[in-house]
Amino acid sequence: MLVTGATGRVGRVVIGQLLDAGVPVRALTRRPDAAATLPAEAEVFTGDLTVPESLDPALNGAGAVFLVWTAPPLTAAAVVERLAAHVRRVVFLSSPHRTPHPFFQQPNPMAALHADIERLVAATRLESTIIRPGMLASNALAWWAPAIRAGAVVRWPYGAAETAPVDDRDVGAVAARTLRQDGYAAGDYVLTGSESLTQAAQVDAIGDALGRRIAFEEMTPDEFRSLSTGAAPGSVVDMLLAAWRAAVGQPAYVTTAVADILGRPPRTLRQWAADHAAAFTAGPEDSAGPEGPAGPAGPAGSSGS
Repeated sequence: MLVTGATGRVGRVVIGQLLDAGVPVRALTRRPDAAATLPAEAEVFTGDLTVPESLDPALNGAGAVFLVWTAPPLTAAAVVERLAAHVRRVVFLSSPHRTPHPFFQQPNPMAALHADIERLVAATRLESTIIRPGMLASNALAWWAPAIRAGAVVRWPYGAAETAPVDDRDVGAVAARTLRQDGYAAGDYVLTGSESLTQAAQVDAIGDALGRRIAFEEMTPDEFRSLSTGAAPGSVVDMLLAAWRAAVGQPAYVTTAVADILGRPPRTLRQWAADHAAAFTAGPEDSAGPEGPAGPAGPAGSSGS
């Protein structure tokens, strides 16, 4: 089975889960040096989604692909065509853009790209499964960890906005299960955690894991825009602010998909925070490339390249 986005948080979990189940794994990366920390049992291939023909060596003889789109949209059709010519099954890491909850209904180029790729896949003979993570717990590493490590106040907009963060490890486990087992063809799953928590409460949960209180202070949207200049595209910042604003005053969208597929409840944010406590007390975690824009219409973890 071929895993794209192999060097990121979700991709690494998928690889580990498949290897633990005795499934041979191929890992696709643009930069072979980035794969040095992958399990030795994974066979590493160099390829680039922007150069569709570069995928052929990794696809030859593969049976299924975990697809994480980490490139501009221009080559999407050619890549999907190549997948359909080589493999039987694809599991695509998409976004909850079809979910009616207002948090997920903000205009977003990444959501539009995901929808286009889904249409391309649907037009082929591929058996496809779509997984749609909501807000990822690992966003906290980029958003709040720097202030927490410094012992500073966490300043953030829309502290009352509720989301249901899902653990990247649960997303990866779902992807691996749907890749290696039959019965998930045509499946479409929105993946969330089990708890609806305000952003301020999420910071509190991290503080509980660290054994100390972390002060939270409301930031205005204009301040957030100003501080985000140069760090994220303006369209992403606008999308996040609109999503958080829309989420204030109503519970987050919560599904049972993780439990339904894995046969156990999803990890809570407190569990995630306890397992990642070192990232909030020492240097930052690994710095893999972005999986997509941070937020509700583009999962933000680290998928690598």
